[in-house]
Amino acid sequence: MKPKPHPLVRAAALLVLLGFAGVFIWNLTRPAKRPSSPRIEELNSIAEASAEIKAERRDAALVRQLIEEDLGERRFRFPTVIHASSGCHVLRLDPERPSHKRILDALGEALGKITEELARPGSAALEERRINEVSRHFEDALKAELDAVDGLACTIPPNRDGEEQRSGYPDLQVTDEQSGEVFYLDPKLVENTSWDSSFRSFYFEPKDRSLKITKDAVHLLVGIGHNGEDGRWVFGPWKIVDLSSLALRLKPEFQASNRDLYPSADP
Repeated sequence: MKPKPHPLVRAAALLVLLGFAGVFIWNLTRPAKRPSSPRIEELNSIAEASAEIKAERRDAALVRQLIEEDLGERRFRFPTVIHASSGCHVLRLDPERPSHKRILDALGEALGKITEELARPGSAALEERRINEVSRHFEDALKAELDAVDGLACTIPPNRDGEEQRSGYPDLQVTDEQSGEVFYLDPKLVENTSWDSSFRSFYFEPKDRSLKITKDAVHLLVGIGHNGEDGRWVFGPWKIVDLSSLALRLKPEFQASNRDLYPSADP
């Protein structure tokens, strides 16, 4: 009988085989070397230029399509825009429906109280320099008042990641706990002389993860009037608007920031 190799010899042979296998696998999987030469660099430059030209042509075609669509003159139904961007439905307000009536009654009572309180001397709202800065006070006050109503819960709407988010439409989410129905609420301050102004005052920008519309709901906007006197504001009257019948315009525009315009920090 032929004697068996010594264990150390067998181990050494195994290591050699593993080494050969590792080298073989490395050669198969390593990135291929790209030989460099003036001709190859020229071809690469031509390919990159060709890709840029194709991208520019695609962008130009999109711009022409946007112009042909005449988007600035078209109207889009708010429920259509919301459903297309979120998959959720905009429900119509029905003042005769018990849950809807509860919300409207609570909202009217809260607005009556808030408009008086925020106009009183010493109010935090009167310390603001601009009316736009007063909006946050109304949001916070409405949230507190509605959330204190028995059977209602008022929160900051969570986005698709489940995180509460102050920026973007809508500002508040009210839930009727008895029915489970949801109402999105967006308060807006309006100067009393501007109710019929053509100035754009409502915006909705479709997002992905930061979109705050996650439920089928009634969408309400509350326009709160003010007298326009900075620091001496008087609030009221108010109007509650059902957005299910709202028609929107899309304003296509190309934008650039100061960072884009002035890439150098030096003046």
